[in-house]
Order: sequence, then structure tokens, then C-alpha cells
Amino acid sequence: MPTYDYECTKCGHTFEVSQGMNDKPLTKCPKCEKKLRRLIGSGGGIIFKGSGFYETDYKKKSAASTTLGKCHKEKNPECHSCPANKS
Repeated sequence: MPTYDYECTKCGHTFEVSQGMNDKPLTKCPKCEKKLRRLIGSGGGIIFKGSGFYETDYKKKSAASTTLGKCHKEKNPECHSCPANKS
């Protein structure tokens, strides 16, 4: 849930509240019950941890695809799927 900052327009009291994105903004100060305004917050920062998202988000090439690529490059006569051996 996002955290929103509020400030009272009368007494200056500031506080933060965790609310759902679809929840209506608060309107009354908890101290003096006057009008509140929602402040623009910095939001949550993105933190990248570990060895790197780029290394784990993508599927690594399997041994089969590596072998297939090598076969097509070398034109192995024993490979039945190689386009060079099709006649």
C-alpha cells in the first residue's frame, strides 16, 4: 500500500497514512479537525539487490540450442535438421 503525506491547512500538523490507491483522500485533521491537503511525496524508491536483475530475468541459452547453432555453422553431415544436409 502506498504511503501518503498530509498537512493541515490550519494548524500545520503533518503526518503520513498508508492507504490503498482507490481510497478517498482524508479531509479532516486528526488534531484540530480542519481541512487537510495531501502532499506530493517522493514515492518508493527502486532498490536493486543481488548480482543483477539482468542476469536472472532472462532465460539462459540451453545446451541444446547451443549445439544446434554450432551444427548449423559447421554443417555437420550427421545432423538431420541441418538445412545444408537437406536434399
